[in-house]
Amino acid sequence: MSVSSAVFHRVVDALAEVERSQARDWTSFGVRGKRFGYYWPRTETVGLKQTIAEQQALVAERPEVFEEQFTMGGFGWVVVQLAGVEADELAELVYEAWRLSAPEELADELPFAKVAKVLPRRRVKG
Repeated sequence: MSVSSAVFHRVVDALAEVERSQARDWTSFGVRGKRFGYYWPRTETVGLKQTIAEQQALVAERPEVFEEQFTMGGFGWVVVQLAGVEADELAELVYEAWRLSAPEELADELPFAKVAKVLPRRRVKG
């Protein structure tokens, strides 16, 4: 189970009106001035905005993959180890982070199914 940073970036690119800001050690992502995520290439991790309940559930379920980053404004940010997640799970988390920051009318225009189309197809062994 592992996902590449390229898959993460494809998912972000599929979202509407994403704004990127490059710092020395990370890239941040926002929509209409509201942050929803960060990417740290050195550690192959992403930080994503979630509800506090989702943050707590992820960390409790798989602490080797998810760690609490911080809470602010009623939201819980979670660090995700890309090596520990599947592409579809990461896509759902990124999409939810974006939805929590995007204006409702923009979020309503982009269903998850459109974002999921950028994911690599799973190979069937047989």
